[in-house]
Amino acid sequence: MRYFIELSYNGKNYHGWQIQPDVISVQEKLNNAVSTVLQEEIQVVGAGRTDTGVHASQMFAHFDTTKELKEEILFRLNSILPNDISVAQVFLVDDDKHVRFDAISRSYEYKIWLGRNPFLLDFSWQIHSQKPNIALMNDAAKLLLEYEDFQCFSKVKTDVYTFNCNITEAFWEQKENELTFYISANRFLRNMVRAIVGTLKDVGLGKISKEDFRKIIESKNRSNAGLSVPAKGLFLTQIKY
Repeated sequence: MRYFIELSYNGKNYHGWQIQPDVISVQEKLNNAVSTVLQEEIQVVGAGRTDTGVHASQMFAHFDTTKELKEEILFRLNSILPNDISVAQVFLVDDDKHVRFDAISRSYEYKIWLGRNPFLLDFSWQIHSQKPNIALMNDAAKLLLEYEDFQCFSKVKTDVYTFNCNITEAFWEQKENELTFYISANRFLRNMVRAIVGTLKDVGLGKISKEDFRKIIESKNRSNAGLSVPAKGLFLTQIKY
C-alpha cells in the first residue's frame, strides 16, 4: 500500500530536503520517524528537493508499506519529529501514485522585508538600503511567461535533462514593508527562484532594464543573471496534483 504524507518544515536547521552524507536533512528525519512508528525500514520519496535553508509550508512525500495505518499515525509521527517539522496528514493513495511525477504544478514565495525586523530574520531577506521599484520588477516578471528555457537561472552543475519550465504566474505584491514574489510552474530548476529574484531586484534598483532582463533569459548563461538571494526568504507553498 502507498501512502502520501503532507508536511511542512522550517528549513533553517537542515541542508535541504534530500539525504546527504554527514549533514542533517528533512528526508532523513522523516525516514527515521516513519520507520520508528511502523517498526520497519522506510524510505520516503519527496515531491521535490528544497535547498539548504529553504522552507516549505506544503511538501508531499510517499512511502510503501504492507501495514494498514491507523488514525493515530499522525500523532505518533509528530511526537517523534523535531518541532521544526510538522505532518498535516497521512492518506492512502493508489499504488501507482507518485508524489514527484504526478505533480502538475509547484508554487513558491520569496519574502523581502524593507528595513529591519528581528522577528523575521529567519524568514525573509532584509534590505536596509535602497528600496526596489516593484512596478519595474512586475513589468519584467511578465517576460518569464513568454519563455520556456531558463538555463540562465539554473545552477551550472546539474544533472537535469532539460532546462525547460512552464511558468504560469510570476508577480510581486507589497504589503507595507513586506515584498512577496509569487511564482508557479510545472517544475523548477536548482536555485532557479533565488536567481530570478536576484535578477529582478537588479531591475527594481535600476541596475538593468526590462530589455536587459529579456536578453539574460535569451542568453541561457547563468553568469549574465543576478546573484542568488539568501535561502531563508524562500518558501515552497503549494504542490498540485
